[in-house]
Amino acid sequence: MCGLAGIFAQTIAPGRAQVVEAMAATLHHRGPDGRGFAHGENFALGHTRLSVIDIAGGAQPMATPDGGHLLVFNGEIYNYRELRSELEQQGVQFRTRSDTEVLLQMLVRDGEAALPRLNGMFAFAFIDKSAGKLLMARDHFGIKPLYYFETPRGELVFASEIKALLAHPEAPHRRSPRGLSQYLAFQFCFDDQTLFEGIRKLPPGSLLTRRVGGTLDVRRFWDMNFHINESRDEDDFLDQLEQLMEDAVKLQLRSDVPLGTYLSGGIDSSLVSALAREFTSAPLDIFHGRFDAGAAYDESHYARMVSDSIGAKYHEVVVRPEDFVAHMPGLIRAMDEPAAGPGLLPQFLVSKLARENVTVVLGGQGGDEIFGGYARYLVAYLEQALKGAIYETQEEKQHLVSLASIVPNLSVLREYVPMMRGFWSEGLFEDMDRRYFRLINRMPDVDSLLTPEMTASPHADELFGAFSQEFNYPDTHSYINKMTHFDLRTQLPALLQVEDRVSMAVSLESRVPLLDHRVVDFVTTMPPAIKFKGGRLKHLLKRLAAKRLPAPVVGRKDKMGFPVPLTEWMKQGPVRDFVGDTVLSQAARQRGIFRPESVEQLMAHEAPFGRQLWAVLSLELWHKAFAPAEA
Repeated sequence: MCGLAGIFAQTIAPGRAQVVEAMAATLHHRGPDGRGFAHGENFALGHTRLSVIDIAGGAQPMATPDGGHLLVFNGEIYNYRELRSELEQQGVQFRTRSDTEVLLQMLVRDGEAALPRLNGMFAFAFIDKSAGKLLMARDHFGIKPLYYFETPRGELVFASEIKALLAHPEAPHRRSPRGLSQYLAFQFCFDDQTLFEGIRKLPPGSLLTRRVGGTLDVRRFWDMNFHINESRDEDDFLDQLEQLMEDAVKLQLRSDVPLGTYLSGGIDSSLVSALAREFTSAPLDIFHGRFDAGAAYDESHYARMVSDSIGAKYHEVVVRPEDFVAHMPGLIRAMDEPAAGPGLLPQFLVSKLARENVTVVLGGQGGDEIFGGYARYLVAYLEQALKGAIYETQEEKQHLVSLASIVPNLSVLREYVPMMRGFWSEGLFEDMDRRYFRLINRMPDVDSLLTPEMTASPHADELFGAFSQEFNYPDTHSYINKMTHFDLRTQLPALLQVEDRVSMAVSLESRVPLLDHRVVDFVTTMPPAIKFKGGRLKHLLKRLAAKRLPAPVVGRKDKMGFPVPLTEWMKQGPVRDFVGDTVLSQAARQRGIFRPESVEQLMAHEAPFGRQLWAVLSLELWHKAFAPAEA
């Protein structure tokens, strides 16, 4: 894993090579094992390296022998051995054993046509000097980050993290009203938006090209396919899924450095750990984090059960309230902009524990979005089942879930009764997009928190339109496919941002086998009645997991992600003092975003610790870390 930075322009301004060096210096945590630079008339490139494959020979920027093509690359190409063999048969000679050189030669040969053949996580910048052309691309799901902006004089500035862009003297440093509006609703910015006005992220599965003196062209090289395959039965789908999952894990075990897995005790990470253990000869190191705030926040029983069943070496870290106070400011800075929820704290501490033992770790990220694992999907279908039973309607071609079929799975929702009470308080039986928007809106009453100036923001009205366009994606005729498509396209990149930043903060490479694009391409074509049978969350994945995991783990109905006991921590002590000192500070009051009296009410009355207070805290820590100019 690495960090990259660069500038591309018709003519590079004097001193820009030194600017790129300064940009790369901010990325040392992403690549502590080496640093390299290259520059020419139209470009300047920088790279920091975490050595994982071909430790001795994979330095970057990497150029072809004639110097006509250069590459800086962050990530791993898991099928590099197969691609290398193909290139060698065509006469290409290699100087290293690295996946970087394979990617370089693939791009020299095929250009952007090489992208669909890559199986990996990647963000890169490739320069063809003779053509005066830059090609940048980001992997299918946005596992690896890539940001950019344009200067008034036409320079395209790009880097793995926003903080590297901010080292450029002409970097925009103003808060984005549109990005803020998105964050307040969803607690992430989607598409190409960020919280910085003028700084964009290359969307997942996309490429960017620019020729010297030309304009930017951004387009997709891959997209999800929801054309349903009706030719297979459930057992056929299960067999093929097992083969794909096994191969994905085998590919992602390729490493020249020590490797382990995250293990939460849930289905996704447990299955990845079990498969990894099958294909490794040495005992597998697995890493778990827990809280000592009661049984509701302690999943170590399940994690140890899995570890014992596969003969792994178990490592554990206990996350305490003082860790929240000590690490939150630095974590928000590491994130570049806040995204997702408070799970980033335990993820960081588990990553820190892992880095003390290994350099690469495999995890289960993506399982909820791919296989339908969120409780809100069941809530949505419970409403659909009620609507269909009352009005005898069929919004889908056939009822995917009936009241009779959904009842056995409803016990999963026991912990979500407060959420359902709010969800059904208004708007019952509205259209699917309106209902799902309400389910994922983290701050439905945000206007009561905002100052009048913020409430009048014109971008707030754009939110539902942007949401609806993603939600009503072509060929997603089923409610479950609409929901999972939206989450794969928008929420998943935010979760992967957390995954990337907390692991890279400690120079750890994190891999996510469930997001092998072949697995996702296969699952999206499954009939919804198989994927979400009777409203059973992760139906097919649980059938696969039952072959390898203890029955109590597969049959769990109490899995709730990585809940952080902020409600308990906020009752008294250092966390409450820290949150209060942050969100009620004089600086926070003067920003003009939230009404101080409303924030005081949140501090006094919000229980349990909710997403509204989390958003206020995260935004204030972000302002303190980056001091962006007000919009």
